[in-house]
Amino acid sequence: MLVEFNTLPNSSRVWIYQSDRTFSDEEVTKISALLENFIQNWNNHGDGLKASFQVKYNQFIILAIDEDYKPASGCSIDSSVQIIKKIEQEFTLNMFNRMQTAFKDGEHVNLVSLADFQKYAKENKINANTIVFNNLVKTKFEYENNWEITADKSWHARFLN
Repeated sequence: MLVEFNTLPNSSRVWIYQSDRTFSDEEVTKISALLENFIQNWNNHGDGLKASFQVKYNQFIILAIDEDYKPASGCSIDSSVQIIKKIEQEFTLNMFNRMQTAFKDGEHVNLVSLADFQKYAKENKINANTIVFNNLVKTKFEYENNWEITADKSWHARFLN
């Protein structure tokens, strides 16, 4: 069952998928339609799940599920990975490259290899106040409060001078 993202409780589980490139506005519309259809039919052993999604900065897909309503099972999580893989194939994307990291430069989102991120940190092009994306958050509360965070408050801090 698809619900408005903001109506999900803060304890809702989230998964964040980062694309290796920015989506066009047309792609966002098509990706959103695929995700709406998927969530309408997303279930746990036949029981519908209460879930939602967001596409942020034309670069990230955030899936969320109210596990107080019905928890996600291994099969339901697998099916969510399959829809992301389908999106990858249809739009020629990579949504699973964990060796890339994203950070903000003003309102622009930059995506760089982890090696380049480390290099930029050494060169002080990235510093403690740089906004980074902590895609390791697990709940809606963490997503809303700790996803876009200064580098010094995230796992990225280990690369700072």
